[in-house]
Amino acid sequence: MAWFGRDDVPAQVRSRLERGERVLAHAPVAAPAGAGPSPEGRPPVLVASTRALYLPDGHAVRWQDIDRAEWDSEELRFIEEGHGERTVRLRTELTGGVVDYRRMAETVSERVTSSILVNRFVPFPSPDSTEGFRLVARRAPLGSEIDWRVHLGEGLDPNDPRLSDAVSRALALIREQMGV
Repeated sequence: MAWFGRDDVPAQVRSRLERGERVLAHAPVAAPAGAGPSPEGRPPVLVASTRALYLPDGHAVRWQDIDRAEWDSEELRFIEEGHGERTVRLRTELTGGVVDYRRMAETVSERVTSSILVNRFVPFPSPDSTEGFRLVARRAPLGSEIDWRVHLGEGLDPNDPRLSDAVSRALALIREQMGV
């Protein structure tokens, strides 16, 4: 397993950490397409902190903005709310050796899951429908602000006034039931 000291976390990531933010896991990854060597001459690194996932291109994705992360032997794929799918190519024998990503995968899973307060499927257009929408309440680690999100099922028309009404009613009911 690739375990490094604090000095192996790239300076550009260390400098962006907020006061009290800690690195939980980090591991080398394949360079993003078109990227040259790092200024430090080290391989690109994927960094999981208490606040965000720092991608090798320098982009930080807050845990509460990650939806549906998936790992396989060659890449990490996830949906970033509002930005679509992102992919991080992992290292393989062809890109510099085998790396054990279990710790990183566990950290990503735990951080994303812990940001979800409520995840409720609501059938629509009728209570016995197999189609519908999801209402999801998320919160940043150690944060207090709750962000509600609506994920529409395939084929639902976001301009349908019945849908808007159903979302409002379901949200009010869930907030009352859950106290959030």
